[in-house]
Amino acid sequence: MEGMRLPIEEQLSELEELVRDSEGKDELEEQKPTIPEELNIMPLRDSVVFPMLIAPLNVTRESGIQLVDASVVGDNRVIGVIAQKRASDEHPTFEDVYEVGCAVIIRTLVKLPDTVRLIVQGISRFRIVERLQEEPFLRARVEVLEEPSLDSLDPEEIEALRRSIAALFDQAVRLSTNLPDELRSLTQAVQEINVMADLVAAHTNLPLTDKQEVLETVEVPDRLRALLGMLGREVRVLELSSKVQNEVSTELSKSQREYYLREQLKAIQRELGEDDDRGEDLDELRAKIDEAQLSVEARKEVDRELNRLRRMNPGAPEYTVARTYVDTMITMPWHAATEDNLDLGHVLEVLTADHYGLDKIKDRIIEFLAVRKVKTDGPVRQPILCFTGPPGVGKTSLGRSIATAMGRKYARISLGGIRDEAEIRGHRRTYIGAMPGQIVQTLRRVESNNPVIVLDEIDKLASDYRGDPSAALLEVLDPEQNGTFRDHYLDVAFDLSRVFFITTANRLDTIPGPLRDRMEVIELGGYTEEEKVEIAKQHLVPKQVEEHGLSSAQIKFTDEALKAIVRHYTREAGVRNLDREIGTVVRKATRSFAEGRKAKVTAGTRFVEEALGAPRYLHDEVDERELVPGMAVGLAWTPVGGDVLFIEAARMPGSKSLIVTGQLGDVMKESVTAALTFIRSHAAQYKIDDEIFQTSEIHVHVPAGAVPKDGPSAGVTMLTALTSLLTGQRVKQRLAMTGEITLKGQVLPVGGIKEKVLAAYRAGVVEIILPEQNQKDYLEDVPEEIRKVLKVHFVRAAHQVLKLALEKKSKS
Repeated sequence: MEGMRLPIEEQLSELEELVRDSEGKDELEEQKPTIPEELNIMPLRDSVVFPMLIAPLNVTRESGIQLVDASVVGDNRVIGVIAQKRASDEHPTFEDVYEVGCAVIIRTLVKLPDTVRLIVQGISRFRIVERLQEEPFLRARVEVLEEPSLDSLDPEEIEALRRSIAALFDQAVRLSTNLPDELRSLTQAVQEINVMADLVAAHTNLPLTDKQEVLETVEVPDRLRALLGMLGREVRVLELSSKVQNEVSTELSKSQREYYLREQLKAIQRELGEDDDRGEDLDELRAKIDEAQLSVEARKEVDRELNRLRRMNPGAPEYTVARTYVDTMITMPWHAATEDNLDLGHVLEVLTADHYGLDKIKDRIIEFLAVRKVKTDGPVRQPILCFTGPPGVGKTSLGRSIATAMGRKYARISLGGIRDEAEIRGHRRTYIGAMPGQIVQTLRRVESNNPVIVLDEIDKLASDYRGDPSAALLEVLDPEQNGTFRDHYLDVAFDLSRVFFITTANRLDTIPGPLRDRMEVIELGGYTEEEKVEIAKQHLVPKQVEEHGLSSAQIKFTDEALKAIVRHYTREAGVRNLDREIGTVVRKATRSFAEGRKAKVTAGTRFVEEALGAPRYLHDEVDERELVPGMAVGLAWTPVGGDVLFIEAARMPGSKSLIVTGQLGDVMKESVTAALTFIRSHAAQYKIDDEIFQTSEIHVHVPAGAVPKDGPSAGVTMLTALTSLLTGQRVKQRLAMTGEITLKGQVLPVGGIKEKVLAAYRAGVVEIILPEQNQKDYLEDVPEEIRKVLKVHFVRAAHQVLKLALEKKSKS
């Protein structure tokens, strides 16, 4: 059951008939039928009936049809109608309808096969006071809510409210397309202020709750004020709707005018005999522009260039430039993006399957996706990561793995050797052969505005008279600025804030400070022997077997063979050389199959030696050299991983001078001087004759003289080598050390602890001296299996270093 309105002309004529020739309120009251104390209640969907309102009703529910039949048979044509709280309720009870409704009299009744059509007229408000029955239809005892007398009210206030309502209702009728203009006379035709308020509420497009509020408000001033507020809101909404419709109509008129003018231009061109192929081409270009979803700024620029193309001769040089620019703009991924894979378990599985270890990086990616999964409102800042570490540890390949795990497109830009700023920002279109920068070109290729882009070898950037590419990257890699990145070629803002940038570097000291500050640096240290063996088993061997056309059923590597390759044929922080050596072994097996072999090849230590030749590193690097007084083993960090340094000192007759060789940097030379000064100032403590310093020249040399060396971390090693020389005490075998020394003998912390410890372990060192403040780095970064093998001393003073490092003099 739901309310329907009669045509407004019929309602007005009915209303005029009711009030025509009436001589006041008393006579009108006499026309009202008597309302019984008990009423049959009919719930209405999306409709409120007011007193004096004539309304059609379609009764379709079985309970409603039974109610009508019972009322007509009982010769009681007065029933109650109440609005449902929810229109979706098919079997409403008293809990589903409001407490206040309107008593109506059935004026007309027409029975059809599936429905009953009624025309009813509202009589008076009522309130339910007692619920009598719910089946087969609702029935209740009611209290009639009589209209209050208007005599005691302030006539000026009532008149002011009446005029305000009449003005707003007139404005609502004028603005609304659903209300006929005849309704504007409604407020003048009805003299009773309470009836006028009810009829205005009934005919205005108000929400059901607002109409019910008007029905439930008995006091006339309160009813008028409530209706005034509702009409004010409705008029404001209608004004806004009218404004929007006018703007849309204006845009449509403008588009229609442009279309008409273009058709005229085409007709003129046909009359002139000009070829229309170019017009069709430009029309296709216009269609592509409409589909490209460009930003407002980009659309303005592209439209300007397209209009230039229409007026330009295709043979002009500028035509190709403008056409290329438009093509570039419409192929940019302004809104094209891929959905991130937020299944954290699956992402971790993909990362683990592609790379062994690297837990820090995996945790960082999972944390980023966890934020994306939890934060559903607003953008999520993309991390800008910098993977730094020696070659061959998987920095670049990790970027591809991250893109695969997240379900994003992947691209790599090699920055090594780039010197021109235009490689990043692009060329301005005034130059011949101008083109966008690498960032924009990469986004065009991947056709997505949220790919994973790896900026490889960011520490190899250079600069010259053409600009500084690292300065151009300051905007690209700044989350606060890259949302409006402006390429010189595009000359409009493009949003890079959704791009996941990953940079790689072997060393950080060559990266400018402001650029380094914009990135989240994650260090990838070298691999241990056990980790290399696992990487070979899980990744390198299957890859090489597949690349050489074999299968796992044809060749198998033993663990001993892999350990032999790692230990005796490679000495590196990463696994690139290991990969090459495994490839050599697999090629040996492939040749045997090509020559007719059928049986499976088991690559053991003997097969490896046949393929690779004699082992290159039979003995540990430290064990290969015999330590004599004046020699000490230090630890150094290099861009390709950690390394061991053999520092040698010698004394000869001379005039108290110090010679330093081995292509040492200034900082390292100063470490030698500081160590010698400390020894001279504590000569008596270590029983060194002061005469030695007056009559001797001291020469300090670091082998591998072709390799530049610098840094303060060899300070304790210099101190130990010089003390060993001057006291004649040897340094303990298989002991290495690192740390900065001060003039007062303090040992300060240094960097690269993991790389240095792994290098010492590979070289055969079993005992290490480290600064006390580096203990946290050692425990956090060095794998536990390495820590179990090594004996490590943490020191804070020079005398502790010498006590631990020097062997005691043998008594002769």
